[in-house]
Amino acid sequence: MPVYHAPIQDMRFVLHELFDSSTITQLPGNADFTPELMDSVLEEAAKMAENVLFPLNQVGDLEGCVYENGVVRTPTGFRDAYKAFCEGGWGAMAASPEWGGQGMPIPAAMMVEEMLCSANVAFGLYPGLTHGAYVALSHAGSEEQKKTYLPNLVTGKWSGTMCLTEPHCGTDLGMLRTKAEPNADGSYSITGNKIFISAGEHDLTENIIHLVLARLPDAPRGVKGISMFVVPKFLVREDGSIGPRNGLQCTAIEHKMGIKASATCAMSFDGAKGWLVGEPNKGLAGMFKMMNTERLSVGMQGLGIAETAYQNAVTYARDRIQGRSLTGAKAPDRQADPILVHPDVRRMLLTMRAYIEGCRGLAGWVARELEILNKSTDDEAKQAADDFSSLMTPVVKAMFTDMGFEIASLAVQTYGGHGYIRDHGIEQYVRDARISMLYEGTNGIQALDLVGRKLPQDGGRLLTRFLDPVMEFIDAHADNAALEPFLPPLQQAIEHMQEATGFIMENAMSNHDEIGAASVDYLRLFGLTALAFVWARMVAIAAPKAEEEGQGQFYRAKVQTAKFFMERLLPQTGALLAAIRSGSTTMMEFEDAAF
Repeated sequence: MPVYHAPIQDMRFVLHELFDSSTITQLPGNADFTPELMDSVLEEAAKMAENVLFPLNQVGDLEGCVYENGVVRTPTGFRDAYKAFCEGGWGAMAASPEWGGQGMPIPAAMMVEEMLCSANVAFGLYPGLTHGAYVALSHAGSEEQKKTYLPNLVTGKWSGTMCLTEPHCGTDLGMLRTKAEPNADGSYSITGNKIFISAGEHDLTENIIHLVLARLPDAPRGVKGISMFVVPKFLVREDGSIGPRNGLQCTAIEHKMGIKASATCAMSFDGAKGWLVGEPNKGLAGMFKMMNTERLSVGMQGLGIAETAYQNAVTYARDRIQGRSLTGAKAPDRQADPILVHPDVRRMLLTMRAYIEGCRGLAGWVARELEILNKSTDDEAKQAADDFSSLMTPVVKAMFTDMGFEIASLAVQTYGGHGYIRDHGIEQYVRDARISMLYEGTNGIQALDLVGRKLPQDGGRLLTRFLDPVMEFIDAHADNAALEPFLPPLQQAIEHMQEATGFIMENAMSNHDEIGAASVDYLRLFGLTALAFVWARMVAIAAPKAEEEGQGQFYRAKVQTAKFFMERLLPQTGALLAAIRSGSTTMMEFEDAAF
C-alpha cells in the first residue's frame, strides 16, 4: 500500500522563511492570517488529506466512475469524503468572505492544494473546477449572477465546470461551433456538443454550473466571436431554490489512462437555457481567468503527485534489500543491503527531491505575487505582480507537470518490476500524472505562450520581473562564502537563458518557425534557471542554520540537495541552449512524405 505524509516542515519553510509570511499579513484583509494560523490550517489540511482522501485514492482508481442512463456515480466513499471536505470549509478557503469564503492567502491555499493533489488528485478535480468557475464568475459575472451562483459554489453545495473543447476543436477555439440563440426573456438557447468536460456530471452536488463557450448568431469568425454563458444543470428559481432540469445531459464518460475517479464527460446541450457572462464576443477573456487559475492548479497536481511518488520511492529504497554496496557491505547482518546504498538509486531519489523542493519554492514565489496582485493597493506593486505571474503561469504549468510525470516514472524505476504491477500502487501515479501535461493547454502550447507571447510583450518587460531580482540577489551575495559554490552555476544558467532569448528574438523576426522549434527547450531552460535561483535563495537561509540543534539536519539537507541540483541537474541548460541554437532547419526541412 502506498504511503503519504504531508511535508509540512518544508511547506512552513517556504511559507515563512523563503517568502516571509509576515509580508502577506500586511496586505489589506490579511491581518488575521498570522503565521500561527496558517500553520494550524496546514496541520488540519494534512489530517484531511492523509486520513480522508488518501485512503480513497486506490479505491477511486480501481472502481472509477460509473455511467448509466445519463447518470454518473463516483466511486465508493467519494460522496462522504466530499461532504466532509465541504463541512470542513476547505472549498471555501481561498474564496472571498463577501461570498462566504475565508479569504485565506494564496500561498497557504496553494500548499493545501498540493496536499489535496498528493492525496487524491482525481477527487481534487471536483472542488478545483468549482473554484475555477467561482474565479471566472467573480471577475466577469454580473452582480445578479454573482449573488445567484457564488455562495453555493463557495460552500460546495453546487459545483462548476468549464466547457470549451468540442470533438473537432481543442487548442484552436476559433473553430468552435456551439450556438447561442437569444430568447425573448434575455436568456439564450445553447446548442452544441462538448467533450473532455471534467466533473461534467456526478453525484456529489445538487447542481452543476457549467460555463460554456458558444457563438452568438452575428458573432465574428474566429476567437473574436466567442461568448461565455452560465448554464446550470438545474435552473435556479428567483428565491434561489432548484428548479426544473435544463436542456443538457452527459452522453458518455471517457475510459481513461488515469484519474479514473474524475468524471470526464461528453456533454450535449440541446437548447439549454443559459445567460451571457460579461460582454458579447468577449468570452475568451473571461474564460482565461478560469483557465489561468486552472493552469496553476494543474501545475500543483504535478508537484503533488511527485511528492507522493518520492515518499514511496524512499520508503521502498530503505526496505528493499538487493545486492551489496559497491564499496563493501553496509548491512553485513543481512543477506543484502538496502537498495538505498546504490549510487543510481540515490541519483534517482535526489533528482526527485531536488525538483520537488525547488518547484515548491517556485510555487511559493508565484503564490506570493498573486496575493499581492489580488490584495495590494499599490498600483506599481500590482503591475509587477501581474507581469510576473503572467510570465510564470506557463512555466509552472508545464515544468511542474513534466517533472511530476518524470518523477512518478523514476519512482517506478526505483521499485523495479514491483513498481510496474498494481500491488504497490505506484504505477497509478504515472498514469494519473500523464494527463496534467495535456489538459488546460498542452505543455507545447504553454511553451509557445511563453516564447511567442510573454517574452516579447511590452518590449520584454515581463521577463525583467524575473531577471532583475535574480541579478540583484547575485550582486547582494557576491561575498557570501556559503553561496560561493552556488552563484557561478546560477550566473551561467542566466547567461544561457539570456543568450537563448536573444537568439530566438533575433531569428524569429525572419522565420516564425524558430519560435516553435525553440519553445519547449526554452521553457525547460527557463524553468531550470528559476529553480536554480530558488535553490540559491534557500541555501542563503539554510546554510547559517545547518548546525542548529533540533533542526540542523533539515537545513543541512537543503544545502546538500541544492548542491546536487547545481552540479547534476542544472548543467542541462548548456545542452538546451545548444539545441535552441541549432534552429528549426532540421525539423522543418524534413520531407513530409518521409514521416
